[in-house]
Amino acid sequence: MQNQDEFLKKLNEEYLPVKDNLIQMLNEIQEHYGYVPMEAQKWLSEYLNLPMAEIYGVVTFYSRFSLEPQGKYKISVCLGTACFVKGSQKIMDRLVDRLKIGPGETTKDGVFTIEQTRCVGACGLAPVFTVNGEVYGKATVQKLDRVLDEIIEKEKNA
Repeated sequence: MQNQDEFLKKLNEEYLPVKDNLIQMLNEIQEHYGYVPMEAQKWLSEYLNLPMAEIYGVVTFYSRFSLEPQGKYKISVCLGTACFVKGSQKIMDRLVDRLKIGPGETTKDGVFTIEQTRCVGACGLAPVFTVNGEVYGKATVQKLDRVLDEIIEKEKNA
């Protein structure tokens, strides 16, 4: 992990070593690394004097946190009731087919991660998918293809 010592030193300076700071510190770690690495979990365990099992339990309970590196573009498809009945499974199936990975996985080049969600709070726009938090409502397979094509083209020219 690059700059781990500097980053964790910064956390050490910003937060008191109390359990109440766990979630916020995990948020910062997730933002910095793109996931919560084992080394950071060990550091938190020692710094906050919490068992590793408790740290791991929190990381795996909240969908916000990941134990694996995430892609540059995190694409989430809502499979909640409103979206599902309006065809979101077709969107998920197309995404899996195009990227050749399943939900919870990241492409080998580190560009895309697929996630499935249960609700993004945009039921009136169902079905929806998001790319890095940007909501695409009234989604279709064709809309997904256009968005993917734009991202792929952008990455080629980067």
